[in-house]
Amino acid sequence: MTNVYATPERLTMKAYLFKIAVEALEADGWRVERVPGSGKSSVRRITRGQESKVVSIRTTQDTWIAFPRLDGDSGWRTLDEVDAVVPVSVDDRDSPRFAKVHLVDGDEMRDRFNRAYEARKNAGHSIPVGRGVWVSLYLQDANDPPTHVGAGAGLKHKPIATVALSPDMLASVDEQDDDVQGSAPIAEIGGGDGEAPLSIAEAKRRLAKTFGVTEASIKITVEA
Repeated sequence: MTNVYATPERLTMKAYLFKIAVEALEADGWRVERVPGSGKSSVRRITRGQESKVVSIRTTQDTWIAFPRLDGDSGWRTLDEVDAVVPVSVDDRDSPRFAKVHLVDGDEMRDRFNRAYEARKNAGHSIPVGRGVWVSLYLQDANDPPTHVGAGAGLKHKPIATVALSPDMLASVDEQDDDVQGSAPIAEIGGGDGEAPLSIAEAKRRLAKTFGVTEASIKITVEA
């Protein structure tokens, strides 16, 4: 079997973080296996002794994780199907040095996302069905602003592993991958609600990546 991780230039940041999460679980005593027929790349079965869980490994490059709503708005895609969530996040969006891996009970994570979704709907936020709802791992859970509701799973649950990111790997991975989990949307991380503001340069870079054009082709107008 070809080792896809042996060639650094083929490794995306998402794949690097996912690999870190799997290795952290294994170091914590879990056997990690794919779930036949799940059809979801993030889902794994982890087993330790007599304990077995189906988990979703969520990678993030900006400390926010997302799950989308099901068609019909009847629940959560993937999140409703797992026993636990394994978020793996960089320590800093702009200058990552470490990856932190957490293990969070599925019922707790569903409660966090349910509360986050309701708070944003009640605040008049537009969240199309199928679009990811983003929740911060490291902001404090608070009722105000609405984007903080449900946050803080990474604060409550200390990492099962903190892994130094390899400078060689960081130099070789794609700066931005195509995973829907990769970055919180502009509306979720800007706006003066206590989250890190999104710079024009960062917004242009993300939009250029999305539309497959150069950053010079992106023009942004801000109206107060």
